[in-house]
Amino acid sequence: MSDKPSSEDFLRLADPMRRELLAHCYRMLGSVHDAEDLVQETYLRAWRGYEGFEGRSSLRTWLYRIATTQCLTALDSRGRRPLPTGLGAPAAEPTAPPVERGEVPWLEPVPDGMVGAGGDDPAAIVTARESIRLALVAALQHLPPRQRAVLILRDVLKWRAAEVAEVLDTTTIAVNSILQRARAQLQQVAPSLDDRPQPLTQEQQVQLDRYMKAFESYDVRAITTLLTWDAIWEMPPFDGWYQGAEAIAALIRTNCPASGPGDLLLVPTQANGQPAFGMYLREGDGYRAFGLPVLTFTGSLVSHVSMFFDLSLFDFFGLPRTLERASASK
Repeated sequence: MSDKPSSEDFLRLADPMRRELLAHCYRMLGSVHDAEDLVQETYLRAWRGYEGFEGRSSLRTWLYRIATTQCLTALDSRGRRPLPTGLGAPAAEPTAPPVERGEVPWLEPVPDGMVGAGGDDPAAIVTARESIRLALVAALQHLPPRQRAVLILRDVLKWRAAEVAEVLDTTTIAVNSILQRARAQLQQVAPSLDDRPQPLTQEQQVQLDRYMKAFESYDVRAITTLLTWDAIWEMPPFDGWYQGAEAIAALIRTNCPASGPGDLLLVPTQANGQPAFGMYLREGDGYRAFGLPVLTFTGSLVSHVSMFFDLSLFDFFGLPRTLERASASK
């Protein structure tokens, strides 16, 4: 009987690592679409080469090496994925029509369940949510690709310098040097890696319910009371962003296609370890997918809303593109 590893062995051993590899590629690329494609490519390459895998490193290290190499190759031909807040000052006039820039490869949110932040292991959930929060992933995009890879492997995944050197085919001295530069640059644009997002408090959950009801009743004044005074609202692929509860209220009043109670419907979900919604707009006898807002709380109030209008994201979140009126009623 042959002792050579088989493709069946590979699938059995490698499949449990799929979500963590997806999270790694997402942090590197800032796109759930691209991350899923790169993970598929990683598994295909690894499966094809598994019979020649000699076990000089662990299977996990080998898979991360393939995935990281694929990400770095992909990033050679792509720019960083920004959010509107990373492009300049806030918009001066919230009542002006927002400008769409479809040519920009915008940062995308990721569903918690796809990257291990929505499972049953509380410790794993906390770790995953810390490392995929939207502000951190946006900040990582400011780093050159190789610095990004080193910082993620060392400071997010807590790998030893020697392990990272093996993945990147370099020396531990080079890894430590790259890490130092990456940390210095990240400090200029990012929340601390030590910032630990906490589960929603009971008060925040109550506020989240109020937020949902305020939008569904199209009560702009009520929405305003749930925002911090300096709250930020951004909505890729539109390049403007807006700061201050009053500016956000003016934006909603003048640019939201909803006009009254019942025009909007919100379905709760989780993205990047944060509360999020699938937002639907009434159309005929039902509702159609409209946007996907991801919320950040500061204390008991919402301090940041990133509203994503790429409707293909609904598919990743398991949200339908349309809802019938009967199924949408509460």
